[in-house]
Amino acid sequence: MRKIILKSPEEIELIRASSQLVAKTHAEVAKIIGEGVSTKQLNKVAEEFIRDNGAIPAFLNYNGFPYTLCISLNDQVVHGFPSDYQLQSGDIVSVDCGVIKDGYFGDSAYTFMIGEVEEETKQLLKVTQECLDLAIEKAIVGNRVGDIGYACQQHAEKHGYGVVKELVGHGVGKMLHEKPDVPNYGKRGSGIKLVEGMVLAIEPMINAGRAAVKFWNDGWTVSTIDKKPSAHFEHTVAIKKGKADVLSTFAYVEEVLNKK
Repeated sequence: MRKIILKSPEEIELIRASSQLVAKTHAEVAKIIGEGVSTKQLNKVAEEFIRDNGAIPAFLNYNGFPYTLCISLNDQVVHGFPSDYQLQSGDIVSVDCGVIKDGYFGDSAYTFMIGEVEEETKQLLKVTQECLDLAIEKAIVGNRVGDIGYACQQHAEKHGYGVVKELVGHGVGKMLHEKPDVPNYGKRGSGIKLVEGMVLAIEPMINAGRAAVKFWNDGWTVSTIDKKPSAHFEHTVAIKKGKADVLSTFAYVEEVLNKK
């Protein structure tokens, strides 16, 4: 069993640089995302931007995954393939991106709305982002992994949503997926104790309906079993005393979206 690898302050700054590049890549996607745009176009823009900035797309060829971005539409939870599908008004699109820069990974996801989205779906995205914020509030020295999951689960289920159990957050560093696992559900005071030097990807995956999911024959795509929408937001954070240090950001993507 792999052990948890604590990061030095210098390593955390390298992970921050990678995570900020992921954030800027999401902003490049935001510039072109919209009705009539294919999800393969989003993938192409992201790959070019990452390489132009001296980094490597972390997901491309990771365990055989064939694209730079995981692009998951509507009832797809995560790990969807970019395709020739052209986005339509009413769609929601989870864009998960990772990069490797100077040997360290950054990882973050954002769910976009296309055109006129139903109010119920807008509420799902709002609550999922709140789940992320509440989970991050618990990602501090002295708490436990279960505190993170409990904060997320309680908020999601309070709104009648399902919390995906089969997929979890994870440690981040010189590898994309390190220990510990970071479930979006759990009991307060349970699990591994959080200490300074841990870097975690916290990523609520919240379903409008049932928590259950199905895995596609492509070996990657995961969707809701009841075909209801799913939302996904993710930040990479460093564990600190008092308040987590969020290494990624949605500021760049939201700046672009607010101008559209």
